[in-house]
Amino acid sequence: MQDQEGRDGAKRVEAFSDGVIAIIVTIMVLELHAPEAPGLRALAAQWPVFLAYALSYAYVAIYWVNHHKLFQFATRAGNALLWSNIVLLFTLSLIPFATAYLGEQHFSGEATLLYMLVMLLPSFAYNWLQRVIRRTGARSAEAERYHRRTLRKSALACGLYLVGLAVAIASPAAGLACAALVALLWCLADGPLDRLFER
Repeated sequence: MQDQEGRDGAKRVEAFSDGVIAIIVTIMVLELHAPEAPGLRALAAQWPVFLAYALSYAYVAIYWVNHHKLFQFATRAGNALLWSNIVLLFTLSLIPFATAYLGEQHFSGEATLLYMLVMLLPSFAYNWLQRVIRRTGARSAEAERYHRRTLRKSALACGLYLVGLAVAIASPAAGLACAALVALLWCLADGPLDRLFER
């Protein structure tokens, strides 16, 4: 039954994922509460919450963009694709909690450690999903170039997350800098850096 769905089945999975990701972004923005006290000083005191939200929004956006690109190569909705995609969505659904905690705790070492761990989990889940699509999806030269390049980038991103985890308690700023580097790595797509991963 799943194999007979073909490309239509993969499109349904992608549409479902789009809906879940939209809900995740909505939950994150609902965590932004206006200060009760009047004046710019009270508003400025909320900067950790805004910064945590902006970083997490960038991450969710990056996953959505890459998920869309990846599913162009999905040709059927087999069991492995369904479950690897569900696991990815579960890990992404943890981001609003980690974001709220990071902002409320003003980037403490423990909050940064939790945040980095939550950021690492979708990276592993996405890697699994991509390997499933590489194995079961389109077999063109374009697809192979895409998978080779992005899987190598994913390995580097995981390494940066692990470095961030290692330093987060001692230096939350250094841990978050690693997270920001990962975001920058994925935002600068189709440039000279990307071409290095194709070799």
